[in-house]
Amino acid sequence: MKLISLIGARPQIIKEAILNKEFQKKGIKEILVHSGQHYDFNMSDVFFKVLNIRKADYNLGVGSATHAQMTAKTMIEFEKVVLKEHPDIILVYGDTNTTLAGAIVGVKLKIPVAHVEAGIRQEPKDMPEEINRVLTDRISKYLFCPSELAVNNLKKEGLTEGVYFTGDIMYDLFLKMKPYFKEDIIENLNLEENKYIVTTIHRDFNTDSKEKLENILKELDKISKEIKVVFPIHPRTKKRIEEFNLNEYTKDILLIEPLDYLSMMGLVQKSLLVITDSGGLQKEAYFAGKRVIVVMPDTGWRELTQAGWNVLSEPNEIKNKMDYIMSNEISSNVENIYGYGKTGEKIVKFLNI
Repeated sequence: MKLISLIGARPQIIKEAILNKEFQKKGIKEILVHSGQHYDFNMSDVFFKVLNIRKADYNLGVGSATHAQMTAKTMIEFEKVVLKEHPDIILVYGDTNTTLAGAIVGVKLKIPVAHVEAGIRQEPKDMPEEINRVLTDRISKYLFCPSELAVNNLKKEGLTEGVYFTGDIMYDLFLKMKPYFKEDIIENLNLEENKYIVTTIHRDFNTDSKEKLENILKELDKISKEIKVVFPIHPRTKKRIEEFNLNEYTKDILLIEPLDYLSMMGLVQKSLLVITDSGGLQKEAYFAGKRVIVVMPDTGWRELTQAGWNVLSEPNEIKNKMDYIMSNEISSNVENIYGYGKTGEKIVKFLNI
């Protein structure tokens, strides 16, 4: 049995590394192909040590370009690898242009495609990630869903064959890396457990509009009068604050440099709650038992908002949403939404290998 995993972004490298260990247990030969869509792999050495992250067997060198150019170049170069290697299965991850390109190549060559993180749906429907994930789900033979809601999303679209609830592979990662979370930043910033809030804001729809960014900062400023707000600030956000002359609202906010995964999770797990527009952090905070105010019109992780654990917020509603969360405890239907940390094991099992 030979399998090709196609990756193109940092989170996909991590997901592949977790699955690779399961493939090794079963004696499955895995060929790792990296499209080169995103090539900044600045990760802590601990990741390489714990996950045994390895060098790709092939790098397609796609780089940054338009959506059409990235997708087309990945297809052209990936097809050459597939024709050379003759895999039994092609595995793709998530919702990048690399994901869609790999799925199209596989289905055209009549090779079964497996999609890890299938069934996620989000508005608006014309966002690139949504287009990629919907089309990939349509042509994949194996649809590995991170939640029951993802399974139901596919069912509504008439997709029931080859659909499996596996849990979320990022929970596997969380459990593996938890012993290595760094908490020195808490001491360095003189913070106390459950007496600070972590926030990250970086999405273009929040940062490129002066009105929205100003509203967000005004709300964070209000909150900072009651509790410390720690804000690892994205370069784009920092640039926009200066461009729009909004520094007056950040005087009482602890603005710090962006953090790596291990430091960020160390900070989050001792916080009171999280305010973010990051897709990944919404789930990671849940894994750490922290609720989130999601500053987005919609989220790919609707299971968390539907359960009432996370709350969607407009930029000018953040403080009200925080007050709502603090006065409304959630105790039921929020455990193990993303499985039990055995996702890699389940995927290998469902592949019938």
